[in-house]
Amino acid sequence: MAKTKPGKKVLESYTIKGTNKVVKAGDCVLMRPSDSDKLPYVARVEKIEADQRGNVRVRVRWYYRPEESIGGRSQFHGAKELFLSDHYDVQSAHTIEGKCTVHSFKNYSKLENVGPEDYFCRFEYKAATGGFTPDRVAVYCKCEMPYNPDDLMVQCEGCKDWFHPSCMGMTIEEAKKLEHFVCADCATKDKSKRALSSLPVSSLSGNKICSYDSKRVCCA
Repeated sequence: MAKTKPGKKVLESYTIKGTNKVVKAGDCVLMRPSDSDKLPYVARVEKIEADQRGNVRVRVRWYYRPEESIGGRSQFHGAKELFLSDHYDVQSAHTIEGKCTVHSFKNYSKLENVGPEDYFCRFEYKAATGGFTPDRVAVYCKCEMPYNPDDLMVQCEGCKDWFHPSCMGMTIEEAKKLEHFVCADCATKDKSKRALSSLPVSSLSGNKICSYDSKRVCCA
């Protein structure tokens, strides 16, 4: 049984005022900011409590938007990206405006339609230091940027890397019409292989042909 302070009772759920939406511990919610010009805050409910007067308060763990972090928003951050912070707080349940869903990065990338209440998280964030977990992520394309799910990318059939159309000198419209795509490096390698295959076997003696996987990472 969860511990709580004397005079307080742990509740299993809370119905958002003016709605029939029920919030439970573990749910993600939208919370009303003090400044009406700001977007609603996003938080994960950790505990719901009521005091002797019936006032309901929620202990929450805040999500930060990239622009709210110390490093600010980067090019690879998605429009609906959030960081799960180590910042906890207790708020009045009346400030909850609605529920939302914070998907894993993988699940968000598979969504066919992203709704206004859909978000995703791929990093945990330390509010005091600005540190991230994980602190490194895979990068793609010749620009070596992490994947932004809002941007269209095309996959090379050779190296299997993903590329931004603009980095390949293409428009979005041109990329969408592609049935096959091979990046410039793979196209050059393919030409070299064809040239080697046309040479006598004796001319290849002493030469070694090897391949390798280049693992690239980028600091978040």
